[in-house]
Amino acid sequence: MKKLWGGRFSGKTNEQADLFHSSILFDQRLYKQDITGSIAHAEMLGKQGIIPKQDADVIVRTLKEILSDIESGKLEIDQSAEDIHSFVESELVSRIGDAGRRLHTGRSRNDQVALDMRMYVMGEIDAVSELLAALLEALLASAKKNTKVIMPGFTHMQKAQPITLAHHHLAYFQMFKRDYERLKNCRERTDEMPLGSGALAATTYPLDREFVKEKLGFSRITANSLDAVSDRDFCIEFVSCLSIIMMHLSRFCEELVLWSTDAFKFVEISDAYATGSSIMPQKKNPDMAELIRGKTGRVYGSLMGLLTTMKGLPLAYNTDLQEDKEAVFDAIDTVKACLPVFTGMFQSITYNTENMYKSSLGGYTNATDAADWLVKKGVTFREAHEISGRLVLYAIEKKLPLEELSLNELKNISEVFDETVYKAISVETCVNTRNAAGGPAESAVNEAIEKCEEFLKGVMKIVKRA
Repeated sequence: MKKLWGGRFSGKTNEQADLFHSSILFDQRLYKQDITGSIAHAEMLGKQGIIPKQDADVIVRTLKEILSDIESGKLEIDQSAEDIHSFVESELVSRIGDAGRRLHTGRSRNDQVALDMRMYVMGEIDAVSELLAALLEALLASAKKNTKVIMPGFTHMQKAQPITLAHHHLAYFQMFKRDYERLKNCRERTDEMPLGSGALAATTYPLDREFVKEKLGFSRITANSLDAVSDRDFCIEFVSCLSIIMMHLSRFCEELVLWSTDAFKFVEISDAYATGSSIMPQKKNPDMAELIRGKTGRVYGSLMGLLTTMKGLPLAYNTDLQEDKEAVFDAIDTVKACLPVFTGMFQSITYNTENMYKSSLGGYTNATDAADWLVKKGVTFREAHEISGRLVLYAIEKKLPLEELSLNELKNISEVFDETVYKAISVETCVNTRNAAGGPAESAVNEAIEKCEEFLKGVMKIVKRA
């Protein structure tokens, strides 16, 4: 295929260098954005009288035919092309001749690829946001069912205080809610139309950038041509958002892996989302959770690769920027594979609520409540903390939970104790007296669920519109 830039060169490109330089193997996925951007550009060129109106019309019509032919499978993308931009232009010229050679007037591949990437990233933000919405729905549905299920909460992987399963799920709801909002903010910053920036210094042609912006559905045009062609902040920000999503998925997967072990027995993952061992017939492995946990590092790698690529680039465009695509594409593909699998796996889980409850009774998770009871009786918090600590030490020696110690034993630690302490340190009381906003008490959790439902209603309206 003839090079778009071949006029300056008398010699042929080295075959190995040609393959090394080519990006068609990965940037071909931008064909729709490239053709859509070219259609808007051609319409603008015709409207402005920069090229003859009849040429603009035939370019637009033929570009639409090329798009249709690619999508139907009638036209295969030539893998020997330098990139998707040269393939589309070459195909256009082969179909309509010289009129097709006018398409690139007032445009550089630098602002062309910047446009394609922004359009692609905006579309993928919408796609990932939709997958997040499905996960948020699943989390909220499970939280509603489990407001009374008591389980231990942990710090340092040690049992800390009793909470509810609903409270746990709502913690992840908040994480993925932030992810959704981050994506929304990232989209707003990506929503700038760079076409018209040229190679770096705009153009002498009377382009109507606002017209192209409107045609392509952007909110605004880029403000500086140097920045527009060399900016990949939106790619880095998007992959950063994807990395945080993966981090949240990985944390949840880590808990599900632990909870499915014989040591916990909190959950049973459906057979549909587990595998077995080739040698140990008894095994049921949480492979999907482990794979998602493992793939998190892959997305992190894409982010670090992008940051490293960008860190030493002078203005304006440099071919190093070609390295943005594979990192972005792989991060997107990974997250879009992980989110639906995780959501399906999460919805498949059976909870062993009896084991969760029994576990919450162990580990002296009510020790803080014993201290709080003492404070309410007039003991200073520091003194109450020490008394409760001595109480735990004594109970460990006796191999008994706090609630099974006799009143005499309690009084030997502190004379302040009386019969009412037993109700105060039951796990049900421990949970349901923590009714401050954001707490695990059923009343606080129900309030939180209402707020989450309100947020999700707004999200689903946007998803349905898209």
